[in-house]
This record gives sequence, C-alpha cells and structure tokens, in this order.
Amino acid sequence: MNERNILVVAHARRTDTVEAARRVVEALREAGARPVLAGDDSGDLSAVDSFFADVDVLGDTVTQEDLELAIVLGGDGTILRAAELVRGCSAPVLGINMGHVGFLAEIDRDDMDAAVRRVIDRDYDVEERLALSVRVKDADGAVVYETFALNEATVEKGSRERMIEVVLEIDGLPLSSFGCDGMVVSTPTGSTAYNFSAGGPVIWPTVEAIAVVPLSAHALFAKPLVVSPDAAVAIEMLDGTTGSGILWCDGRRSHDLPPGARVVVRRSSRPVRLARLHTAEFTNRLVRKFQLPVAGWRGQGGGA
Repeated sequence: MNERNILVVAHARRTDTVEAARRVVEALREAGARPVLAGDDSGDLSAVDSFFADVDVLGDTVTQEDLELAIVLGGDGTILRAAELVRGCSAPVLGINMGHVGFLAEIDRDDMDAAVRRVIDRDYDVEERLALSVRVKDADGAVVYETFALNEATVEKGSRERMIEVVLEIDGLPLSSFGCDGMVVSTPTGSTAYNFSAGGPVIWPTVEAIAVVPLSAHALFAKPLVVSPDAAVAIEMLDGTTGSGILWCDGRRSHDLPPGARVVVRRSSRPVRLARLHTAEFTNRLVRKFQLPVAGWRGQGGGA
C-alpha cells in the first residue's frame, strides 16, 4: 500500500501553533501516515523545535502529486497559503482554527485530535469552492503574468498620492471608466474579506457568482456588481492615467501594472477543495464572526 502523505501547514510564530503541529505530526505517524512540511515551515519550525528536523519536506522527499490532504493550523491567511501550496494537485485543505473565528477553518483547536482521527479514517467530505483565474496582459496584448485567487483579485493604486484611471469591461463590453483607488473582483469565499470591507455584498458559499466592487471611485455609476460565475471581468489601466497600479491576489501574490496593462479575471477551471467534517453553517459563522445580535429570535432552526 502506498504511503499516505499529509501536508501539515503551520508557522512558528506562536508557541501554541508549534505545539499543535507537533501533536498532529505525532498522531499522523502513530496512525502510519507520513507527515510532510512545506520548505519554509520546515526551517522555521526546526529552528524552534528540533523535533521537526526529520519531518519530510514538500518538494524534497515528497512531491505535490503525492499529497492526500493538507491539515492547516492557523487562520484564513494560513489556509490561503496552504491553498497555494497544493494548487497543482487534488489534495483538499482542512483548516483548524488556532485563534480568531475565521470563515475557511473547519474546526477549532479543541477538536484537533478528533479531526486528525477522521482524516486518518478518510471520514470527511470535500467542498469545491469557485476560484479565479487571473491574467495580466501588457499594452501589446501579450500575457505577462498568470495566477489564481480563492478570495479576490484586486487592482490597486501603486502610490498613495495618485488614483488610477481604469475602464471596466464585462464579457467583452465596456461598462464604465472612472478614477478610483482600485477594483476588487471577489469570489463568494472572499465576499467576507476585502470585498466586505469595500462595501460589497456577502455571498453565501453555495452561490456561484463573482462580485466586482470599485474602491473610492469618482463616478456616479460605481456600485458593487454581482455577475455570472462564467463572466469575464477585465480591468484596463488607461493609457492616460498618471498613477501606476498593482495587482494583488489573496493579499499574497502581486504584479505591477503600468498604464496600458489589462487584468482579465474569470472562473478558474480548477476549484479550491476544502475538506469538511461537518455540514457548513455559514449563517452561524457570520453571527459569530461579526457578533451579530440575534436575541429574541423565535424560529425553530428548520426554516419558515
């Protein structure tokens, strides 16, 4: 039987996360699975605790295609990093929340041992989340950068002093041009992240759609838009703009955008796969995350 390779994603900045990573590694080994660390995590964790020095390293002794699943210890930012690490394979990501209430983590740290047992038993479901394919073209139409996003792709101004001039295009047709601080193109997963802060709509994860939200736009028609999941959204940096721009994807990957650059965002053919141990209750996550007042509710929890 082939060895089961489980990626453990954790950083060494917090003592409780290091301790949790050690527990997960030990539990996986006891169950006969092989724990694997990303290269950066391996170096950082080993510097804190020599226990991690002999854990296999992704890209060294184990390839991406060898991975069965990724266990992530942290918040949404760490889960986004894990999604990047497993992007080229089918391994789902299981998030164990180590701090604040997040939207991507499946369970809290108190349930960590039970979660590892269920991973070993393959007792989980896989939920596929819409991801974005992002391409940057130069003024001549050549593709100069490609990446993906689980939360959002954001075109932002490169300097604080100057806004950028852009034209927004939907499905090959121009919609409007305006000066702005930027544009957010978000998935439903990312609707509670930058999109939410920018005044965009909260979209339930079961809804397939793409949100487009201007940032501080100087225009009468600059409202948040919700378009088809199969729409092509393009943002062009107008040649006459005096400010440079920058593309950010999930707040992790960036690319500079000179005047004339064109950013094309559409649904990726490869979704992000999240491992789920329980039925997702997105409404409850919203209530917990934003501490929403629900006192006085008289419903029975079964609908109308």
